[in-house]
Amino acid sequence: MQGVPGSVLLLLLFAPPQDYLADAMKALDAKQPAAAEPLLRKAIEADPKDLAAHFNLALALSLEGKDPDAIAEYRTVLELKPALYEADLNLGILFLRDKRPADALPLLKEASETKPAETRPNLYFAQALLDTGDAAQAEQRYSAVVAADPQSIPAKDGLARALLKQSKLAEAAMQFRAANDRNGLLETGTLLEKAGQSAEAIAIYKEFPENAEVAEHVRQLELNTKLAMADTFRAEKKTQKMIDELQLAVSSDPKNFDLRMDLGRALRDSRQLIPAAQQFLTATKLKPDSVPAWHELANVLIVGDHYAEGLAALDHVHAMGKEIPGDFFLRAITLDKLKQRPQALASYQQFLASDNGAHPDQEFQARQRMRIIESELKK
Repeated sequence: MQGVPGSVLLLLLFAPPQDYLADAMKALDAKQPAAAEPLLRKAIEADPKDLAAHFNLALALSLEGKDPDAIAEYRTVLELKPALYEADLNLGILFLRDKRPADALPLLKEASETKPAETRPNLYFAQALLDTGDAAQAEQRYSAVVAADPQSIPAKDGLARALLKQSKLAEAAMQFRAANDRNGLLETGTLLEKAGQSAEAIAIYKEFPENAEVAEHVRQLELNTKLAMADTFRAEKKTQKMIDELQLAVSSDPKNFDLRMDLGRALRDSRQLIPAAQQFLTATKLKPDSVPAWHELANVLIVGDHYAEGLAALDHVHAMGKEIPGDFFLRAITLDKLKQRPQALASYQQFLASDNGAHPDQEFQARQRMRIIESELKK
């Protein structure tokens, strides 16, 4: 001690030892677990059975994300004092965080039994039950927490998840709404759709008007539902109901060419020729180069005695260079009705020259009309 002043020596001899635990607690209060850790280890070196030091070291390690070391320390705490509520709870939470719900389950069960009126242990115990696959028991636990603490959003959300696992989809949706869990609600809608409950799924999807992707999916889902109903009515020969469903489908997707054609043909087959023509006309506007649409339009107009408009539709097919023998025949009988005999005769000739026996009945009719027209033209 040579060179040390006497007063300093006296202070060194009689200074109290450092209180590592107290200093560590100050560090923890200041949210500095890394600073608390070495102090707590020194406290344990001084007293290996210091329960408080072990507990707070476990806490510091967990705050630092050193879960394996924290788990080991909490195990030591429970060896020193079995069934210590705080250690049971914290260790159980750590196991849940580390995806080890089976290890968490007995600890959290014990914690919930120690303080049955406390929300936190019961909430985590319910989560452990759910994560280990016992959704029914988890539902009961979450329900009890919700009953005791109606404002607990985690409890409502957990209850919804437990219900979802049991395919109690309508009840799950209600709880997700109560928890304001939009993702969970959307997930429920998807499961309802997969379960074939389209109407219920659509009702949920419509709660997301701001989501363009969901809105488009709703539109397509509604369209598919209407088409399925139309097919059912078609098979049952309930023509008007089939048409009604197709009209609803067109209303929900007015720019759908195929839908317009389907509705037009259904109207045509039920002899509603003018409404059919309106659908085919719209189809030609959606796809101006569609030969079937122009053919259908020409046919219903001419059958409905709208000859000039029907000829105009045939002219579009002619302009596209897509005429078939049937077009020549249709033009011929239209011109014939309009008493444009030379033009009708020429069209009948075109039909016969191009049909090559494919439609014998129409060919017979064409020859008969040609003889009559030629006789009339000679007068």
